[in-house]
Amino acid sequence: MPALTRRRLRDVHQETWCIYYGDVRVGTISQRAGVPLNVQQWGWSLGFFPKSHTMAGHRSGLASSFEEARAGFEAAWRDYLPTCTEQDFLDYRRDRASTAWKHAMWAAPALLPTQTPEGRSTCFCGAEITIAGTTEHIYACHMDMGAE
Repeated sequence: MPALTRRRLRDVHQETWCIYYGDVRVGTISQRAGVPLNVQQWGWSLGFFPKSHTMAGHRSGLASSFEEARAGFEAAWRDYLPTCTEQDFLDYRRDRASTAWKHAMWAAPALLPTQTPEGRSTCFCGAEITIAGTTEHIYACHMDMGAE
């Protein structure tokens, strides 16, 4: 079972950490922006999409320090993880790959099969694809796309 790891986002103004379970981003811990100094300055959010029970399973909390936010996140994670299935993690990876593939197609630039009258196109990798075969092609050839 993977351990939780965190990676700092460098391109934001407030301190923000993305939390990963293996290659799946499962939440964040960050300084709250724009709040008065007399309230809790840190927040955490736990949950990932797509997940079979969607937003109902997401959790969040506030804390006075990073250490308190981390402890709150980890306590919530111990309750949250048993509600996750391998299918939930696979669905996340598939959604991530599909989104990254679509953006790579636009950047190529290449038309998606749904953008052509005949329903066929050429993937940026050179493979011929159809509307019906796009999802299978992404899962077979591009599942590592978008992995952080």
